Amino acid sequence: MKVLPFKVPKPTNDALVYQEDLEYFFYDKLHQHEEIQISMIAEGEGTLIVGNTVNYYKKGDVFVIGGNLPHVFKSDANSKVKSHMLTLFFKKDSFGPDFFELGELNELQQLLKKIENGFKVMSLHSKIIQNFEQLKAASKLDRFIIFLNILKLLSKVKHEALSSFIYEKKYTDLEGKRMRDVLEYTINNYQNDISLDAIATVSAMTKNAFCKYFKKRTNKTYIRFLNELRVEHACKLLIADNDFSIAEIADKSGFNNISNFNRQFKAIKQVNPTEYGKTR
Repeated sequence: MKVLPFKVPKPTNDALVYQEDLEYFFYDKLHQHEEIQISMIAEGEGTLIVGNTVNYYKKGDVFVIGGNLPHVFKSDANSKVKSHMLTLFFKKDSFGPDFFELGELNELQQLLKKIENGFKVMSLHSKIIQNFEQLKAASKLDRFIIFLNILKLLSKVKHEALSSFIYEKKYTDLEGKRMRDVLEYTINNYQNDISLDAIATVSAMTKNAFCKYFKKRTNKTYIRFLNELRVEHACKLLIADNDFSIAEIADKSGFNNISNFNRQFKAIKQVNPTEYGKTR
């Protein structure tokens, strides 16, 4: 099965692509495409992996993902509502090779640099969402004008980088399938014990070869990545309206003892679980 690269479907003469996803699950295979992606989550929640980082997404979030940056949206399996995402796709040269070099667009240069690693929008959500909600009914000209408004807003937002590392080479089909299998297995099983031997078997590599392979392509160990995924799930539980104790949250997130949970949580989030829950 070919997983990477993923081709964004678009009409022949369209430089800007608007796409609306309304399914119980988004496209949940690791993929990459040349186009830059700006997405607004209108409904749904789940896990977003971009490059080498694990993130949690929910209704109202806005993400910008750089071209050829591997990513996967994994909707929560127990969700009872359809996931709904509005997305704009474009390439830096979609509107001509020198479009973004125009003097009128100078204020977008820093934005284009930030886009390379992808980022999560941390401010001006309501204004960006208002623009996204106008896209569906807009003419192609109006859609382009709205797109420029969104770029202007994105150039001013507070943001949180998504990927801290970019693997310079494009994934081959074989690498894409291998990494997809590894991530899919991890996402589906992180609440259980996952040994390096087990995940190496999934990758069809020896343990030592897999550890080197994963570290080279993500700039972090597999165990660190696994702990980040577990901690993100714990964060979701900590801010949810439930009566789980810290010990229960640790167990539901895949940690077999609370001391290790506290240690890993603080290493990743810089605060302990109790403090995190109080500040959200």
